[in-house]
Amino acid sequence: MSEARIDKWLWAARIFKTRTIAADACKNGRIAVNGVNVKPSRMVKVGDEVGVRKPPVTYTFKVLKTIEQRVGAKLLPEIYENVTTPDQYELLEMIRIGGFAGRARGTGRPTKKDRRQIDAFTTPAFEGFDFDSWDEEES
Repeated sequence: MSEARIDKWLWAARIFKTRTIAADACKNGRIAVNGVNVKPSRMVKVGDEVGVRKPPVTYTFKVLKTIEQRVGAKLLPEIYENVTTPDQYELLEMIRIGGFAGRARGTGRPTKKDRRQIDAFTTPAFEGFDFDSWDEEES
């Protein structure tokens, strides 16, 4: 097989969990082949570079084999080569380190642990310190 539909290839290469999610990503402009946003019906061939934007990171894969049937995870190195730039992984690491501050809108209220961390971060260390009594002790 020399060509495959991009939505089928993304699903078969295990980049997306379902073909529907892969097709929706194409329709929403998150999939690019050789730098051009594509529709789900676009055919990919060996040698194409597929860009997959999963905010905040854009992954880049080089197509080594075109498939339309899902394969096991062990066979993925034969299907594509991950050519994502290191700066994208640095961005992902920074987001991971950032922790609760990067909470996505609509993911719910902060947990008790999150609230305590926010309070600890925003409360000055000297709050609750009695400066008046400190001045009297020195005199």
